[in-house]
Amino acid sequence: MDQQSSVPKHALPSYLNQNDLGAWGIFLEQIDRIAPYMGSLSPWIETLKRPKTIMVVDVPIELDDGSFAHFEGYRVQHNTIRGPGKGGVRFHQDVNLSEVMALAGWMSIKCAAVDLPFGGAKGGIRIDPRNYSQKELERVTRRYTSEIGSIIGPLKDIPAPDVNTGPQVMAWMMDTFSMNQGYTTSGVVTGKPIALGGSLGRVEATGRGVYVAACEAARDQGIDLQGARVVIQGFGNVGGTAARLFFEAGAKVIALQDHTATVANEEGIDIYKLLEHVEHHGGIKGFEGATEISVDEFWATETDLLIPAALENQVTEKNAHSVNTKILVEGANGPTTPAADDILSDKGVFIVPDVLANAGGVTVSYFEWVQDFSSFFWTVDEINHRLERMMREAYRAIRETAKYHGVSMRTAAYIIACTRILEQRKVRGLYP
Repeated sequence: MDQQSSVPKHALPSYLNQNDLGAWGIFLEQIDRIAPYMGSLSPWIETLKRPKTIMVVDVPIELDDGSFAHFEGYRVQHNTIRGPGKGGVRFHQDVNLSEVMALAGWMSIKCAAVDLPFGGAKGGIRIDPRNYSQKELERVTRRYTSEIGSIIGPLKDIPAPDVNTGPQVMAWMMDTFSMNQGYTTSGVVTGKPIALGGSLGRVEATGRGVYVAACEAARDQGIDLQGARVVIQGFGNVGGTAARLFFEAGAKVIALQDHTATVANEEGIDIYKLLEHVEHHGGIKGFEGATEISVDEFWATETDLLIPAALENQVTEKNAHSVNTKILVEGANGPTTPAADDILSDKGVFIVPDVLANAGGVTVSYFEWVQDFSSFFWTVDEINHRLERMMREAYRAIRETAKYHGVSMRTAAYIIACTRILEQRKVRGLYP
């Protein structure tokens, strides 16, 4: 579908390429698809098509060799009507404004879909972290935090880890913000090290949430997880955790892909051995318990559950026809384009959308935020129990909405989320 023709002209931001809106165009198209279900809230739907705040900053640092480098940084707050903005910060060489806007929008939907008291936000720096030292990445992080410091905070906007960032980056962000405030502000970010007020269970939370959503979907579709065939794209925190949980449940992970290789084993891959291999070699390439296959073979692998848990736009109209799965569970943000969504639906593939499937991370981030405010911390068993309960409740509510309206799980998730956001917008009204 032509993204430009599907979106009203007045919804097209002047600062983006009008002929190619990128990921933001996909988000707008998804909003348009649920407009007919908004009823009396329809007059407010334009709210969802316009980010509240967009900040683009220059991030200059001194490199280790004494020279200077400049990086482009972003922080987008899509909507904060339900609470502080919430969303990760990614370090990637291909980060752009359209992508960050879309990711912020998806965070708004995700938080509302699982009924968290957050709005949606996202951040990023256009940098390939592999090309820089630890000290250089620290300088980039601290300068970026200072540049966006005026719009973040525990009650404003709470960053978290994302692609190529983790607890250490969050520690630098928290420290920088705290130094500028003049006192320790642990709640400004989530995904921190445990020693700094981080939450137990946070690292595995997104992958665990994906697994819980997949279990619910398998039960829905009459698939016994014991012996079920699973294919996973991505083997980081999300894909790796999900793979381990599937393996422990007796499912067979028959194909995997990460940034180093694409491998398969029809008899099932020993995930414990693969995790050990990755720890020593930095990727799945060279693992003796599987054979390398082509990317096309990977997507065409016959499976019960397909989990894209890498980056956005991985399942498109180019490869959707070859996808051979019963259930697709979106571990990544925006891995399936709208065109591919339609193709898969026509093929009878049951899709658990990203705004539900990977909401485990932001849910435990919410737990961390609450624990930081109270300075009272829960056990990992308490956290996992609360996470699993909230994921199952959200899944079932979305499933019931999908059945009631006769729509896909994605459309149902957007109906619930957008209704919650726009109801608050309508009741609060406009000021001044």
